Parts: sequence; C-alpha cells; structure tokens
Amino acid sequence: MELRQLRYFVSVVESGSMGRAAQQLGMVTSALSQQITRLEGELATRLLQRSASGTRPTDAGLAFYRQAQLALRHADDAVRAAQQARLSGHVSVGLAPSTSAVLALPFMRAMHQRYPDVRLRMVESLSGHLAGMLTARQLDLAVLFDTGTAAGHSTVPLLDERLFVLGLRGLPGLPAATRVRLAQLGSLPLVLPSNHHGLRATVDAAFRRARGSANLLYEVDGLAVLMDAVCAGLAATIQPGAATARLAGDDIVRIEIADRSARRVNLLAMLPDDELSPAALAARVVLRDVARGLVQGGHWPGATLHEA
Repeated sequence: MELRQLRYFVSVVESGSMGRAAQQLGMVTSALSQQITRLEGELATRLLQRSASGTRPTDAGLAFYRQAQLALRHADDAVRAAQQARLSGHVSVGLAPSTSAVLALPFMRAMHQRYPDVRLRMVESLSGHLAGMLTARQLDLAVLFDTGTAAGHSTVPLLDERLFVLGLRGLPGLPAATRVRLAQLGSLPLVLPSNHHGLRATVDAAFRRARGSANLLYEVDGLAVLMDAVCAGLAATIQPGAATARLAGDDIVRIEIADRSARRVNLLAMLPDDELSPAALAARVVLRDVARGLVQGGHWPGATLHEA
C-alpha cells in the first residue's frame, strides 16, 4: 500500500465521484479506478459502492477513510518537520465555552511561544458535540466533562470545578450568603442550559440528591446569551466560576454551592497515542501545564487540580 493510493481514495470519497476525483488529481478515470481496485484487492474488502448517481464508501470504506485521513496528515506533518528541522504540523483542540473563557488564550499563547511552527485550530462548542468530533477524528484533543460524553475516548482527569450561583446584585431571591445549599434555592428563578447540555445533567443530578428542584424559567444553550440574561436580571444561573471570566465589573454576584455533588469533573480526552501526531502530543503536554498553572495561580475560579 502506498501513500498515493490513500490520497486517491480520500479524493474519491470527498468528491463523491470517480470522474470528479480523477479530474482533481489530473489523471484519467480508468487509471484511478484501477488504483482503487488494487487497493481493495490488497485489503480484501470492498471500500466503495459505485452507482449511476456517484460513489460512496461502504462501512469498511468509511472506517478506512478516517484512518487514511490521519495517515496522510501525519505524513504531511513529518515532511514539514523534516524540512524545517523543528516541530511543525497542526493540531485541533476543542473546548466548551466556559472552559475556553479561562483556558483558550493562555493555551494559545503558550503554544505559540513553545512551538511557533505548529498550526493550532481551536473549536468552541458543547461538550457532547466535541465528543462527537473527537470520535469522527475531527479533533485531536478536547476538554470534556464527566457526564458520559467522554465514553469511548482515551481520557485523563484534568481538574474539578465547583459550581456557583451567579446572579445580578439585587435580584429578588438571590441569597445574601457567600455559600448556599441547593435546597435553599427552590424559589430562585433560574436560566439553565437545556437537557442536551452536560452541565444541565450535573445540576439536575445535584438537585435530586438535595431532594429539591430548580425553579427554571428559561433554557438557553449558548453561554453568551445565557449570561446576557443573567446580566439583565432576568434570572440567576448555576455555572462553574469560569463562566464569569469574560464579565467586566462586579455587578454579578458569585455564591458557592456547598453541596458536594455540585461540581464538574473536567477530563482531557484525546485520540489514542498511536494516532496523535508529534504536534498533538506536544499540545497535550502544553494544555495540561497551562491548566495546572491557571489553577495554582488562582486564575481559574472554583477549580482544583484532580486528586488523581
């Protein structure tokens, strides 16, 4: 098997047509078809399903396509590293919105300082979506939350975050204490993410353990809009302390929730080591170092390094 065969196969899958792929590759369709047939013969399995409407991968072809993408990317990274005589390539990292508010910029600065030739792609999205992107090999690393979304991935405990009540100063029903239990929040109007959000599952489970229920007025899945609602005084919310990192001023009150179950475990999830490029392996080290430094320096509100 040769790298060019992998490139041919990936081109066919991405174009959806043997003819279009041949045109993009600058070769005749019959020659491309022969190369694909030879590849299928070496693997002893059918990779592509050909029809009048086009070409699409079989189940085996789809699995092979994902691995072929990784192999080609690693090969390209190796060529660039050899040419430049220092670590290069690219790496994709996913962070949830609240996590990125604290971690993204310090991590980007650290990567640029240590590995200026590594091209970094940052993705901000919900934890469940990031887990799906990791499964599809669209990300190398992601910080996920221990709510089942990290199942099936290689994970390392990163840190724990305490949860806080966040509300506009003077909001009716907002506790005056600096610490509060969930059982005391029954009348406080809340805006929370919907049931598809990992944080919501954590909050709901914590309320059940406290034998209480949330007074839910709004469901918002975007952190920016959710915090806009809090800043406007429409309701309070329950979030990790990192959610306040992008807020200016002191109008938002942060009250720690005393219940032990009101915490969020952050996991560093990643592809298996044999699928990670040298750039991704380096980024993993940098990400952990930066997170550790932020926690130890008191720059990550409510976070503690995981005991493990």
